[in-house]
Amino acid sequence: MSPSQIIVLATPVFFALIAVEYAIGVKRRRNTYRLDDAITSIGLGMLSQISAVFTRLLRVGIYTAVYSAVAIWPDHPFWTSWAGWLVALVFYDFCYYWLHRAGHECAVFWAAHVVHHQSEDYNLSTALRQTSSGALLGWVFYLPMAVAGVPPLVFGVVALIDLLYQFWVHTEQVGKLGWFDRWFCSPSNHRVHHAVNDRYLDRNYGGILIVWDRLFGSFKEEDEKCVYGTRKPLRSWDPLWANGEVYWGLLKDSWHTRRWSDKLRVWFKPPGWHPADLAERFPTPAFDIAQVQRYAPPMDRGAMGFAGIQFGLLLAGVAGFLWFADTWPLARSAVVFTVLLVALWVIGAVMQGRIGMGEALLIECGALSMATAALGWLELHRVFKPLAMLLAIGVVVSHARVTGGPRRCDLLLIAALVFSLAGDAFLMFPGYFIPGLVSFLVAHLAYIALFREGVPWFPSRLALVATLGIGMAMYAFLWQGGLPAALRGPVAAYVLVIALMAAQAFGRATLHRDGAALAVALGAGCFMVSDALLAMNRFVSPLPMPQVWVLTTYYLAQVLIVMGVLRGRSAERQRPLSLKTRPRALRRLRQEKGLKLAARTDDAHCPTTDTPAATTKTP
Repeated sequence: MSPSQIIVLATPVFFALIAVEYAIGVKRRRNTYRLDDAITSIGLGMLSQISAVFTRLLRVGIYTAVYSAVAIWPDHPFWTSWAGWLVALVFYDFCYYWLHRAGHECAVFWAAHVVHHQSEDYNLSTALRQTSSGALLGWVFYLPMAVAGVPPLVFGVVALIDLLYQFWVHTEQVGKLGWFDRWFCSPSNHRVHHAVNDRYLDRNYGGILIVWDRLFGSFKEEDEKCVYGTRKPLRSWDPLWANGEVYWGLLKDSWHTRRWSDKLRVWFKPPGWHPADLAERFPTPAFDIAQVQRYAPPMDRGAMGFAGIQFGLLLAGVAGFLWFADTWPLARSAVVFTVLLVALWVIGAVMQGRIGMGEALLIECGALSMATAALGWLELHRVFKPLAMLLAIGVVVSHARVTGGPRRCDLLLIAALVFSLAGDAFLMFPGYFIPGLVSFLVAHLAYIALFREGVPWFPSRLALVATLGIGMAMYAFLWQGGLPAALRGPVAAYVLVIALMAAQAFGRATLHRDGAALAVALGAGCFMVSDALLAMNRFVSPLPMPQVWVLTTYYLAQVLIVMGVLRGRSAERQRPLSLKTRPRALRRLRQEKGLKLAARTDDAHCPTTDTPAATTKTP
């Protein structure tokens, strides 16, 4: 039985203990759980386990290679005796102490370990909040066990025991335990480790034994109320950002600092260290524990119910993945992993209010359409592929109703999605390539008209030249690759239209310079990539797993355009331009771009019928 399968079997026990802790907390009127925080913590534990399927070769492989090459006592019968198992467990816990300590005293190790500390609550769900990148460097600390000759099987078992032990110490419902606290890692000792109080910072690293902290001067007894989290709070439910925020900060510091030695030192100095030039240019305010406030974005009952249902479905999917992934080909595991990752991100985004439930379902259906195509589940693919576009249309219609009824930009977006749906339907069946091509051609024409709203034709000549050049190069490549003569004319028309669509979108982004317009432009770029991959696979040479690359970029394009257009419309409705501001903005655009703008002065993203009334007031 693999470690992943053992985790699956242990999961019901974890949830049963979480339920018991929750019930005790409610009874004592000291509940320590919040739905959004608990889902995020458990979700990060899921991500850690499913990503471990791909890093296990790194962790176990390197250990096994060192063991085979330089072990002092390889295959010694001592290690399989009861005394050997006990020594191996203590040995592992000793190595874990130093890895854990490095995770708090060296920035690159903290970048991985920080995930476990980001929760501002402290309960058993926090125990499941684990890193997905720790295996990249953490294996170094266990090489002494390989050198000593601890067999890989014994190493794997004691590692699992050490990890499972640490689950129960993440609770506020268990007080001090007397003599036990002096020898072992206990709830009291580990609460200190998770606290950001000055007196508790970077203390009590032991996994099973706390004697290591007593021996090496890192022990601190719990004697005041703990405040949990990190001194630079995450303030997000995004699992990807949770794993990447510190790495991103270190990359920025390494980029901005001037001295080459400091570019390296930022990775190995203690967390929070900055070179002198960065400390002067980007001063960091001192930490004040009195100013700490828990992150709690508002979430209505609908979003809470949606997140709960999605979380339950995701949990079942993760359990199935962990049970079978070790016997699957790597490509299948990667595809299923992608779907699970998308679903996990979607839950966090809904809880955080970044996307709505309709948008979440659209993103998930796109991922499922890609996965079912890549895995050869054609019947399911024929369900999810049109369903994704139907959901996109539903999102636009719902948004139009909320914002006062459909406008011209809504109708253009719906038209583009309807013809995209038709193209999807045609391309799912052999022999309908031309109708599919025509459908997408009309969809792109609708997108061009949509991106033309409120801006001149092709406001960026550079974008126009670049996209046309890329289109011509792609067409030449397809021609040389064996494009059939009967398709040369239709494909040329298609390439021209999609290049013009991308040029209009990128030009629009150069004028608006906001996140919504940039999302639309990126979506148009993804469309070009998707169509190029589709054409290469069909006319030049088969690509490995083409469904993954073609459909991933295709749905990314649709999602970015839909969300960008709707976000842009909402922003413009909230920020109407005054009559005084509008001519000034138009004059600036004429000066910067040297273009003759259209006479109309519609809103930048979408015209509204209430524009004249809105513009009589100066904001």
